[in-house]
Amino acid sequence: MAALKIESLCKRHADVDILKQVSLEVRDGEFLTLLGPSGCGKSTTLFSIAGLETPSGGRITLGDTVLYDDARRIELPPESRNCGLVFQSYALWPHMTVRENVAYPLKLRGVRSRAMRDKVDEALSLVEMLPLAQRYPHELSGGQQQRVALARTLVYEPTLLLLDEPLSNLDSTLRLRARGWLRELQRRLKITTVYVTHDQDEALSLSDRIAVMSAGRIVQIGTPREIYQSPKSPFVADFVGHSNMLACTVESLE
Repeated sequence: MAALKIESLCKRHADVDILKQVSLEVRDGEFLTLLGPSGCGKSTTLFSIAGLETPSGGRITLGDTVLYDDARRIELPPESRNCGLVFQSYALWPHMTVRENVAYPLKLRGVRSRAMRDKVDEALSLVEMLPLAQRYPHELSGGQQQRVALARTLVYEPTLLLLDEPLSNLDSTLRLRARGWLRELQRRLKITTVYVTHDQDEALSLSDRIAVMSAGRIVQIGTPREIYQSPKSPFVADFVGHSNMLACTVESLE
């Protein structure tokens, strides 16, 4: 069953087609990665799902809820989509403690103090940050800030988790560690996840399936093994793996 369905999504800006008929289904509980070089449209796709970008055409549904439908003039605001988004920069409030940052979405939703405290404790425990609840963002490492940003997203129990290159600001050692706990957490929560990255190793190690993007289009979708071992185009072969390409001519087919 598809938790998220994108149909013929387009985005045009200043006579440039940023997204060109992007169609995609993400299964319930799946970890799907949008992989591609800078400028290929992967973050635009993610922000269109979240409601931070307005597409030029197409349709997006999450379960039975229509998030966007150009033909029917439907466009739900971001706060009504039940999507959790973690930004590349983490976007933590510098004047708030870890606890206050994580509690902020619940305050906006009018959650009562006792329930809020319990939910914040649970979210911080999930990402192993409860002992640092009274610290401020500037007192945390990059990896710790990333965990707080994830806890803030998970605290209101979104239906869909959206991650925009969340590991790109970490050094290589922290990035490897973060991959492990992020994948383990996603499997434990069984939350449907769309992850954006330009890093092939991240995509291959984290994903149930990968959608490779180029110039505003999805050019191949498959499991990490399928993408790596059976690329459908020279671009996918060159971008995802190590490849040797030989020019040849087919003289006959039997």
